[in-house]
Amino acid sequence: MKLPIVAYGDPVLKRKAADIDRDYPELNVLIDNMFETMYAAHGVGIAAPQVGLSIRLFVIDASPFAEDDSPELKDFKKIFINAEIFQEEGDKWDFNEGCLSIPDIREDVSRPSTISIRYFDENWVAHEDTYTGLAARVIQHEYDHIEGKLFTDRLSVLRKAMLKSKLDAITKGQVKVDYKMKFPSTKKRK
Repeated sequence: MKLPIVAYGDPVLKRKAADIDRDYPELNVLIDNMFETMYAAHGVGIAAPQVGLSIRLFVIDASPFAEDDSPELKDFKKIFINAEIFQEEGDKWDFNEGCLSIPDIREDVSRPSTISIRYFDENWVAHEDTYTGLAARVIQHEYDHIEGKLFTDRLSVLRKAMLKSKLDAITKGQVKVDYKMKFPSTKKRK
């Protein structure tokens, strides 16, 4: 089932998400729904806060990047539960990022090239892995969501000020997308 994607301005996107346990209700259904929602919106990752749930869960399928210059991402489809990035290293590099919760805005974001992360997969198997390049980039972007951060938080004050009217328009639902979105409540006008 496709879920509505929470738009910029909703408080759930700025809240640090909570760990879950193996008894989380219908976790496999939620994971399937998140993948379906992500694919329908043409994304490569989606985090639970983006579907309104403040839990430490995100899913990634970075295989569209394999069509470009990253063949190593051909089968890069993963589920991250209770993830914790414990090391970031390497040179920072810029990459043009976008976000399903912030449609029609793309900006260059600087991130470290290598990360090490602990997480559980959908079968509650513990992993401790190191990723580099675009894989690390996509993970860092989704990880930020469960930490209550957005890619716009990583922009300069000046750049963010220049985007203010576009961000305000998203908050008010004044954006056209080809997927279901849930916009923050706004006061009714007379």
